[in-house]
Amino acid sequence: MANIQYYDVILKPVITEKSMNLMAEKKYTFLVHPEANKTMIKGAVEKMFEGTKVKKVNTLNIPGKKKRRGAVVGRTAKTKKAIVQLTEDSKEIEIFAGL
Repeated sequence: MANIQYYDVILKPVITEKSMNLMAEKKYTFLVHPEANKTMIKGAVEKMFEGTKVKKVNTLNIPGKKKRRGAVVGRTAKTKKAIVQLTEDSKEIEIFAGL
């Protein structure tokens, strides 16, 4: 496994209608490094966003889609998403505040 630092774990937030509805339950969705595990994701969220305490992390591996270019068939890159649930006494994550 590669040496992944905490700032390399979270790639970007996922902004969809479903993820916005989950924010009411203090659940935040992020696109994460494909080799990151749940403990790495938990540590990265708690270090990057001050005052947050992670209760639970759920991960989803998303395989690449099939794409064609003429006769050549290939796949797009695989990705990994994480849904992070915060504790009740935890602070909100600031990047989602204005959305």
